[in-house]
Amino acid sequence: MQNLKDKRIIFAGTPDFAAVHLQALIDNGIKPVAVYTQPDRPAGRGNKLKPSEVKVLALENGIEVRTPENFKDETDVDAFKELKADICIVVAYGVILPESIINACPFGCINVHGSILPMYRGAAPIQRALLDGQKKTGVSIMKVAKKLDAGDVYTIATLDIEDSDTSGTLFDRLANLGARTLLEALDGIFAGTLKATAQDEALATYAKKLTKEEALIDFTKTAYEVELKVRGLSPWPVAITTLDDVKYKVFHVQAVNEDSNTEPGCITKIDKDGILVSCSKGQVRLVTIQAPGKGQVKAADYARSKKDEFTIGKKFG
Repeated sequence: MQNLKDKRIIFAGTPDFAAVHLQALIDNGIKPVAVYTQPDRPAGRGNKLKPSEVKVLALENGIEVRTPENFKDETDVDAFKELKADICIVVAYGVILPESIINACPFGCINVHGSILPMYRGAAPIQRALLDGQKKTGVSIMKVAKKLDAGDVYTIATLDIEDSDTSGTLFDRLANLGARTLLEALDGIFAGTLKATAQDEALATYAKKLTKEEALIDFTKTAYEVELKVRGLSPWPVAITTLDDVKYKVFHVQAVNEDSNTEPGCITKIDKDGILVSCSKGQVRLVTIQAPGKGQVKAADYARSKKDEFTIGKKFG
């Protein structure tokens, strides 16, 4: 790695995924001249303002933090330019950058995106890849462009999606992969040896933001599709199902390649491993669930404690 410590770098990011990349820079002696992150947002039951993970990390390391809502105010654009940065690194920032910011640095703005571009442009590439049953995903280092995630790509690193992966575990794995790939790419970008290539627009797909409305499990899908939904919506917004108008969060299921003759959504068996529910093809075993106002529990234990509510033939959803 060439000496990047002398480069003036701005870092823009907000959640944990971005904080992993900022930590990697710091660990390698690369201290940004400033960090941009979203303003503190209300969070938790008390709705108290909470700083982003990136802000917390930056302040712990004595890095200046800036939190404009956007760059519509020219004074914010001017303040950005006054930093005279060589490059701006953007990771899950969540703020649209105008061309005045994109073009402010000699080496431009580069973005770490959690997909194999041009597939899964947009807000939820990691979750959508898992929900769609993809077997492989990755990170792309690209130039920031005016059109969403459509910039020229410097490099792509890939990894296999494991059968046990949830969106949470994929976030962690891709964050670490992205941090390593970013450091390698910075060398080539500053040296001029790493060239960016245009994306193939014909292959572009869009990964729209997740919503709570998507959380309801549809047992008329196949068992494998139900399993993908549960994994893809963990840790947020978490898949849900209802029984007797009681809403249950579902954190872990297992697809079972065994058809039943019952209507999709019906309980076919309750054993020590969980609650078996029929699907259009195969069945799913509910392994870990959460009732309203309760903590996560083994579905088998909960069903045994509520024998009158969980009976064979009863239907979810």
